[in-house]
Amino acid sequence: MTIECPAPRHEDERVLLGHGAGGRLTAELLDTLVLPALEGQPGPLEDAALLPGQPDLVMSTDSFVVSPLFFPGGDIGSLAVHGTVNDLAMRGAQPLALSVALIVEEGLPLSELHSVLKSLGKAARAAGVPVVTGDTKVVGRGAADKIFVNTTGVGRLHRALRPSAALARPRDAILLSGPVALHGTAVLSTREGLGFDSEIASDSRPLHRIVRALAPLGPDVHTLRDPTRGGLAAALNEIARDASVALEVEEGAIPVPAPVAAACDLLGLDPLTVANEGCLVAFVSPAAALDALAAMRSVPEGADAARIGEVLPDGPAGRVLLRTLVGARRVLDMPLGEQLPRIC
Repeated sequence: MTIECPAPRHEDERVLLGHGAGGRLTAELLDTLVLPALEGQPGPLEDAALLPGQPDLVMSTDSFVVSPLFFPGGDIGSLAVHGTVNDLAMRGAQPLALSVALIVEEGLPLSELHSVLKSLGKAARAAGVPVVTGDTKVVGRGAADKIFVNTTGVGRLHRALRPSAALARPRDAILLSGPVALHGTAVLSTREGLGFDSEIASDSRPLHRIVRALAPLGPDVHTLRDPTRGGLAAALNEIARDASVALEVEEGAIPVPAPVAAACDLLGLDPLTVANEGCLVAFVSPAAALDALAAMRSVPEGADAARIGEVLPDGPAGRVLLRTLVGARRVLDMPLGEQLPRIC
């Protein structure tokens, strides 16, 4: 007989940075505190939710606290637009409108605020998604770190496209739209002055055009997820858990740019657990895999799309296996907590 002892809990426990990292600590916080308090519905937690009584409308909200505010390839303003547009797209929706709320620290130079807002507006126009409402609050010095941005978006579902983390099926092909770990390493390099700034830029960009290209495949597209916090490893583990399937991915098929691999090696990071802001992972039926890959590659954001693995026909539910470069297999675990704080 096996006796499992729960981890001790104390009244003086505190929120940790890892609770916001998208890994196991985040899942624990949601399951034990957030969802019970809000009477959240059981089932997979998606990037966006269907609106009650509105079967074709989807809503998502996200907050952005990145440090530094500006980094190669983007800034907190454009990131806020791209993040919410992408969350809507991962549910199969075409974004319709955004709201923007700002929490600004007293003392922030107006020139920096102007730059953030100019970038945010430019990103929204480029994505074709208007900002229709918002709010601004100013807090005292030390009560925030320069500026925090919250964006909420509403979108309309593409016809016949209803992706969900729970719908991944045995033998599905796993497709990745582009290279991984660019965003996290770009932000960290800028923050810490590591010298990779000229080689590595964030992949922050909207992904709804890739989803629109996939829309004609309809029910053959089972799952879409953008691997942000926790990286590709967290996204794959969430899907394997929610769909109760086992996955296998090929390390050699996952595109990791050489400068990113070098930076991660220097810092002791696994590129598969580093955040992304401009790629998605798609689970599609095997018969539609080639068409889906061609559709992803037909738009600039998916030009480097690759097939990286499949859902196994059997195996332990919730397990993700990585076939390494030398042909061995190892379990690709869900990240525990925060590797790189304040990256999104």
